[in-house]
Amino acid sequence: MYNPQLETFIKVADCGSFNKAAEELYISPPAVIKQINLLESSLDLQLFVRTHRGLILTDAGKSLYHDAKYIIGYCHESVNRARNAMQKEEAVIRIGTSPMTPGQFLMDMWSSIHEICPDIKFQLVPFENTPENAREILKNLGKNIDIVAGAFDDNFLESRKCAGLRLSYEPIRCAVSIYNELSQKNSLSVSDLYNRNFMLIKRGWNECTDKIRDDITENHPQIHVIDFDFINLSIFNQCENSNDLLMCIDSWANVHPLLKVLPVDWDYTIQFGLLHSPKPSETVKRFLDAVKEIKDIT
Repeated sequence: MYNPQLETFIKVADCGSFNKAAEELYISPPAVIKQINLLESSLDLQLFVRTHRGLILTDAGKSLYHDAKYIIGYCHESVNRARNAMQKEEAVIRIGTSPMTPGQFLMDMWSSIHEICPDIKFQLVPFENTPENAREILKNLGKNIDIVAGAFDDNFLESRKCAGLRLSYEPIRCAVSIYNELSQKNSLSVSDLYNRNFMLIKRGWNECTDKIRDDITENHPQIHVIDFDFINLSIFNQCENSNDLLMCIDSWANVHPLLKVLPVDWDYTIQFGLLHSPKPSETVKRFLDAVKEIKDIT
């Protein structure tokens, strides 16, 4: 379903050498080199820089690496769906999980959901949280993944072509390194952010974060807003390494072990819930109806 040389390419990139990749693939190093050469030739791209210390991905190689992992995962899921279609259909909900899209909500409601829908089973589907993956997954909910937990607003749902079931309004908090003196506090005032860098996702992601940005610009110019494009693990690493403050919600509190999430004395909240296809399957509909009943959502 895809060029098998992509799997060899990924293995070489992960191992950093042809010899190590050959050992893990149980083929000879010349065979690995031949596959990579053929792949580079067919794509008309240089994927690796060969050095005496090993192999280094080029910018083209880095781009292909991330996309290839998604393509291969997608194809494997397609094969699994085809195999499952040959068997008796089971009521399975596939929950997409990543550090920023936790599956904890499922554990919190598991026993109650099971009482209402005892036949429904759950499958956790981990994915790499990149901008490309996020857009593709949300646009195609119901194909490989049925449900993803996350923050959203109406504009977000419209732009991502998906639907959302709100579970809660999550307060916007600040994540701070445990080595920052502010981590000794139990809560923060807005003035604690003065003369500090506050990492805030770019305008247009969510109306709530846009309101925070407007409030800071108008009323708290002492706060230095640092824009970022996408919420992923690298942003949490940047927060810890730079000693900056980062917008956060409680659902992300365990993403980075060296960050502490603190409440702030403002009233900003963001919708958090379950993202799903606008046209969910009957199984997903029953699951969502069960969640609504448990959460008393009308």
